[in-house]
Amino acid sequence: MRKISVVVLAFVLLLTGCAPNFQKDQQIVQEKDDSKKKAIIPKYKISDQYYQTILPFEPSEARGVIVGQLNTRYDIDEFETGLMRIARNTFSPDKYLFQEGQYLDGKKVKLWLNREYTDEQVKAKKMKPEENIGLNPVDPGVGDAKTRNEENPIYLAHILEHNYLVKGEDGTARLGGVVIGLALNSVHYYQEIKYGPTYEKKISHEKLDKEGKKIAEEVVGRLRHIKGLEKVPITIALFEQESRSSVVPGNFFAYANVGEGSSKIGGWENVREDYVLFPSDDATKNHRDDLTAFSNFKQDVEEYFPNFNGVTGRAFYIDNELQELNININMQFYGKAEAVGFTQYVAGLVLEHFPDYISVEVNITSVNGQEALIVRDVDQKEPFVHIYH
Repeated sequence: MRKISVVVLAFVLLLTGCAPNFQKDQQIVQEKDDSKKKAIIPKYKISDQYYQTILPFEPSEARGVIVGQLNTRYDIDEFETGLMRIARNTFSPDKYLFQEGQYLDGKKVKLWLNREYTDEQVKAKKMKPEENIGLNPVDPGVGDAKTRNEENPIYLAHILEHNYLVKGEDGTARLGGVVIGLALNSVHYYQEIKYGPTYEKKISHEKLDKEGKKIAEEVVGRLRHIKGLEKVPITIALFEQESRSSVVPGNFFAYANVGEGSSKIGGWENVREDYVLFPSDDATKNHRDDLTAFSNFKQDVEEYFPNFNGVTGRAFYIDNELQELNININMQFYGKAEAVGFTQYVAGLVLEHFPDYISVEVNITSVNGQEALIVRDVDQKEPFVHIYH
């Protein structure tokens, strides 16, 4: 029998794919800049893959800057969650606690995201010389706007900081590592005149790789001059964001670890992650077998229900192996009974068409909003289903 859960709490627990770890809240003392303050580690940890965070929650001073810098909601979400995946390579969730970045404030991040300016431009903008610390190329201001933007695109779109605290045996927690994400533009958007049309300059991956690593070297050097970050281990990662029209997020493609007290990046590790839209030319060319399974699933949905509107999928790959598949189905329902029947039918199709070594999530929507959610985690024999009321 397939299980249909209408209890939100139960559903959230099931999503984790593991039994909840109920313990008592643990009190610790957080040490920072020669000061100490009490903090709490929540008793509940939803999964071994997620970091526990300390309370009270301290938001980053740079929070909010990301919204105006990245092209899509997909990129915003993936930039943050993907950076946590990168962190797990160095800072184990079993030993480290998560905290939003506390060292890069919003003003500093905005100044770093600027272009570097000439002396004349600094005077014209009425800037202080010490504020001329942009990490993007100089726009010399000579020649037509098209040529200047094509030759000097903006590479760096955003900087994200995550802090990882290590818990000591004496009940204290101190900064154990910093992870920095650099979001890079695969497309540079510019205007030749204010309020004029927007043009695009595509930036090759090879160019982004070169420029991103050059920027990373400078960022690490600057971090070492910030009080509290002089010696802490640093991981820095490069993220290539997609265009404004993309319906899938970008991905991290490289990261490097910087040892305690060092300002030099010794070597880079490649990250082979990718998001692929189903159906798409990319899927047809590079993931034909997975696309075939999706297409057969889609065909069965279309044949059974005449009010079908559309089925799309977003596949997540690591090392060219499918890890997750998120499917969106938009339907026109004429009653709740029809929605329930359709959901049960789709849950069966998930078991029929997709192997159990990948996780599958299906969102069923209508003009009225979310109708149902189906989740089949890795190695689960039956999916868990939630019907919205």
